[in-house]
Amino acid sequence: MARSGIYKAEVLRARNALAAAGRHPSIDAVREKLGHTGSKSTIHRFLKEIEEEEGPKAEAPLSISEALQDLVSRLAQQLNEEAQTQITRAQQAHAAQLSQHQQESEALRTQAQSTQQVLKQTSGFLDAEKTAHARTSQALNVKILEWTQLTQQVTDLQAQLEALEKHRLSLEDKHQHARLALDHFRETSQAQRTQDQRRHEQQVQYLQSECRSLNENLAGKQQELAQANQENVRLSGDLSHSQSDALRLQDEVLALHPLKDMLQQSQRQADSRAQQLDELLQVQQKTETSAQAMQQKIQELNAHLQQSELKQAALQSALSVQEHMVSSLLAKLTVPKAPEMTNALSPADPR
Repeated sequence: MARSGIYKAEVLRARNALAAAGRHPSIDAVREKLGHTGSKSTIHRFLKEIEEEEGPKAEAPLSISEALQDLVSRLAQQLNEEAQTQITRAQQAHAAQLSQHQQESEALRTQAQSTQQVLKQTSGFLDAEKTAHARTSQALNVKILEWTQLTQQVTDLQAQLEALEKHRLSLEDKHQHARLALDHFRETSQAQRTQDQRRHEQQVQYLQSECRSLNENLAGKQQELAQANQENVRLSGDLSHSQSDALRLQDEVLALHPLKDMLQQSQRQADSRAQQLDELLQVQQKTETSAQAMQQKIQELNAHLQQSELKQAALQSALSVQEHMVSSLLAKLTVPKAPEMTNALSPADPR
């Protein structure tokens, strides 16, 4: 893959490699040597600058020291350019990586803030649900208390109804006994009259004497019969009242059924609220786990960023060392020469 730009030192190395291989360093050849990287105008400009720096080839050859100094200078410049190229690439890569890390960190911060906001909303909703649950529980307790009271009232009413039913049965038994006694009395009286009529002819005088006693007894029996009829009427009225009370109690029991249904519905709503509360607690736990994972990823990115800064500092240190070595080498090469070497300089020396 072609790079975004080339440097003068790369063009110089490609030109020297082509010259050493016996090939003409044309623009196309140099571009091919560089891996088809860089524009032809840039390569032409760099070749022209290199030829201008080298000067015309017809000039007299330089001395060994000057050639060595020039070579060292070129090497130092090339080394500086290569180091600068590596530093620029490392800075660009570091800047791109830093930008990417910052974008990821910003995205994670945004996501963490969003998660925190959702967590706050969830906590608020959870508090509201807890408050509603407490209210529902309180209302449920009130309903349970009312239901208990109503149940006790129903039990008391049923006991009263059973007592009234027993009293009604007892009255019916008394009424039945009274009827049986009356029938028996009527049958006895009829038999007595028949017997009296049979004996009338034979015992007229005795019957006349006994007639008054029988009339008195009959009057007493009739009075007892009237009293029995009055008792029967009274018992019939009591029975009617008992039946009315029983119907009223049945209506009250039927009226208690809607309250029981309302209590069951409140119980179902309370169970549903409890289930929603459990689901919200699970969502809160998942949100907290996600926030912890995001925080850990941010810490890893920060550590990676610190490692990148350490690498950049190491490259700067290496560059400083290389510059120091080049300076030392140049200082050694620029030491004043001996008198015999000075006399040996050619007249074409530009100094």
